[in-house]
Amino acid sequence: MLDLPTLTHEEQQQAVEKIQELMRQGVSSGEAIKIISDQIRAEIAEKAKK
Repeated sequence: MLDLPTLTHEEQQQAVEKIQELMRQGVSSGEAIKIISDQIRAEIAEKAKK
């Protein structure tokens, strides 16, 4: 699975904060990472359509 988007440092920080928030809500770290990475990929795919 090498479809990793390139993120700026700020985007990386935002992703980490979102992952940490999910984990505070009781989501496992692996699931939180998957949720946020899927969101990032979807956002990038949507931007690519425009």
